[in-house]
Amino acid sequence: MKVCGIEIKGSEAIIAVAMLEGQALGHVALATKKIALDDDDEAANVKVFAAQVASFVRENAIDRIAIKKRSKKGEFAGGPTTFKIEGVFQLLESCEVTLLSPQTINAQSKKHDFELPGTLNKYQHEAYKAACSALVKK
Repeated sequence: MKVCGIEIKGSEAIIAVAMLEGQALGHVALATKKIALDDDDEAANVKVFAAQVASFVRENAIDRIAIKKRSKKGEFAGGPTTFKIEGVFQLLESCEVTLLSPQTINAQSKKHDFELPGTLNKYQHEAYKAACSALVKK
């Protein structure tokens, strides 16, 4: 099973794909590391973003998506663009989408000691942990 972990920051969906082989978690290195939404005030841009997301999921045979949740209020609340991006992923019909709290991801990471592969860029670490958390949680 391939799980795509996503951390949404600003106007970008940062992507890392993990796979469970037997009992071992592994990183699936892909050329696409993030998908950006340019000027979300324009409906055409949101549609282009949605098409990019759908083709990414289809081309890479993603079974599930795990998104790191952002706070809806308070000092560290996610911006409106981040929630638009989240909505686009949730509207995908081809795969199951799960929202995971940062606390859940950290707890699973400590419990299972996710090893961060060298094939990941530093900015992909949280997305990878989200994918791994979804894999071990199911």
